[in-house]
Amino acid sequence: MSDDAPGGGGSSSGGGAVEPLLKRSRYHPNCPGCRVDRRKEEREGFPFTELSCMWLVTICSSLPLHSLFPFLYFMIRDLHIAKKEEDIGFYAGFVGGSYMFGRALSSVIWGVVADKYGRKPVLVITLFSVIIFNTLFGLSSSYWMALATRGLLGLFSGVLGPIKAYATEVSRKEHSHLALSLISSSRGIGLIVGPAIAGYLAQPADKYPGIFSQNSIFGRFPYFLPCLCISLLAIAALVACFWLPETLHKHKDTISNNSVEAAEESLSDPNAEETFDGSLGLFTHGPLISAITVYCIFSLQDMAYAEVFSLWAVSDRKYGGLSFSSQDVGSILSTSVAFLGTAHFEVVHMIYE
Repeated sequence: MSDDAPGGGGSSSGGGAVEPLLKRSRYHPNCPGCRVDRRKEEREGFPFTELSCMWLVTICSSLPLHSLFPFLYFMIRDLHIAKKEEDIGFYAGFVGGSYMFGRALSSVIWGVVADKYGRKPVLVITLFSVIIFNTLFGLSSSYWMALATRGLLGLFSGVLGPIKAYATEVSRKEHSHLALSLISSSRGIGLIVGPAIAGYLAQPADKYPGIFSQNSIFGRFPYFLPCLCISLLAIAALVACFWLPETLHKHKDTISNNSVEAAEESLSDPNAEETFDGSLGLFTHGPLISAITVYCIFSLQDMAYAEVFSLWAVSDRKYGGLSFSSQDVGSILSTSVAFLGTAHFEVVHMIYE
């Protein structure tokens, strides 16, 4: 069969190789996902620009997760919601858990939104929520305001799933595992830096009276400064999003996982359709449920340690605590998460593999 025959791999003209017909027909000039796929084929190296921006976005979206724990006890005390000092931990638990409650309600929804409208809008919405709700949390003047702003922050935080999908879509196949590892490590850095920022910058008028006055906004809102710093970093990450191309394929003949390589494989593999149909039953998929269970267990110990330890450490010695300051708790959490987070994210990375 000649090279010009229908269904052939391509043809030659003037000694130059012509792009295969299948790939040529699969690329749409106005589709952002197709442009990314073509760029991946033409570029041999690692996508440093895209992954650097994703690294910053992931860090900024992770900073608020543990940042409140070093000062949460003092914040609930100053809001005067607890009638007795022994009840502070009870009310603090609701504020600490409201973020994850919001994420549990909306994570699947954000995944659907990312698959329908694109990964980049979800990243932008998440950063906007960090800028707005994290700042309002630092300005909380009542317990219910603190509870609502943390819950809304978690409700609009849908970055974790889309950012991992984005990492694999923007990278060549041989770089996808390295891209996922970079996302996991950047999230770990956010969990380390967040408590440190909160521990050293909370109650600045008491810790640094020569710099911050008691009559200033940082004196009247003693937990605003760490939240403001995190929000400013989120603004920088939002600006970096402008350099991130959209990877979602926006044309009618899009294959389920939005990649040209998968389209070719699905056409050549007779069992591809059966495999895809069988994967739709998510709740009957044994390996998936097992992976989710392992992830839940590790997430439980991670969050339980961060919140329970911080509340115990700052409690008065007469209640069995350690009477630590927020600065002490921030330093300890940052150090411990550096080790606990490494093991945690290695397990998560193995799950994704």
